[in-house]
Amino acid sequence: MGPIIKRATYDDIPMIHDIIMESFEKYAKDLGLPDKVEALKETYESIKEDIEKKIILVAWLGETPVGTIRCEVVEPGDTWYISRFGVKISNHNNGVGKALLLTVEKEAIKKKIKKLTLHTATKMSNLVRLYYGMGFYIQSVTTDKGYIRGYFCKELNNLGEEKNGKD
Repeated sequence: MGPIIKRATYDDIPMIHDIIMESFEKYAKDLGLPDKVEALKETYESIKEDIEKKIILVAWLGETPVGTIRCEVVEPGDTWYISRFGVKISNHNNGVGKALLLTVEKEAIKKKIKKLTLHTATKMSNLVRLYYGMGFYIQSVTTDKGYIRGYFCKELNNLGEEKNGKD
């Protein structure tokens, strides 16, 4: 049975913090840049602020929280930016990350959002493969955080019309 995805509550803050610390410590270690990953500076207070401003989801396997993801509307208002996407290491490669991303996508489609976006380090091949497999593509790259990050996008077809490549 797959994970149950629920909207985060204030009671989930300590668990969200634990998931973010564990997953982003691995991300920073794999990246080789432990002081460059902003997620590791997160506090209970910053998570509380995000619960109030963003959509935060938590993935549960039974009684155990195993993953989390955030998204927020960005200008021009038809795009969601995904951040703080993390899964406990013991639950990597078992569908939790995909389930979180699919839940975000379904919610976005319901709300007529046209595009999902996110950043990740381009050297994180497992994440790059996950995003490509889920229909994201790299729109651009940046080094604004001190390492090469891809800006990934996924266009959502909300109305059933075919994309014709024209903007």
